[in-house]
Amino acid sequence: MDIQHLLGRLEAVLLESRKVPGTRLKLVDTERCFQLIDQMVLAIPEEIKKAQRMAQEHDRIIAQAKEEAERIKEIARDEAVRLADDTAITQIAQNRAAAMEERARREVERLRNEADAYAIDTLQRFKDELSHTLGVVTNGLSQLEADRAGRLGLNSTLPDTLDSGN
Repeated sequence: MDIQHLLGRLEAVLLESRKVPGTRLKLVDTERCFQLIDQMVLAIPEEIKKAQRMAQEHDRIIAQAKEEAERIKEIARDEAVRLADDTAITQIAQNRAAAMEERARREVERLRNEADAYAIDTLQRFKDELSHTLGVVTNGLSQLEADRAGRLGLNSTLPDTLDSGN
């Protein structure tokens, strides 16, 4: 399942929780929360696999661009050798080969930059989603711990209240 979907469901559980009258506290179905958290933990490796697939695609694009650059260089070299019998023509061929190599180098660099930008953007979004998830989980835990501490604090003061009334 998608992390964002699971986060939406967790948020819905928290929003649907009933308020404790007279307080800011809510009663939360912890079993549902923990089930969703367990599903998130299972979904995270799938997100990591997606990022790895993108990295592999990035590597494939770079390798393909390098192969294309080598092919273009080889074509340029072959053309230069074929035209080598005339000095002027040789100079022209060398200039063309250099221009082709430069175009190929620029194309490789452009593809590399695009692949890097795509990978960075995707990994940044993944990082943001994980940070958001961590924040939701941390807030949920803090709220549950505060609710529990509040209940334990109320329970420990009840006998004192009863004793002081007598």
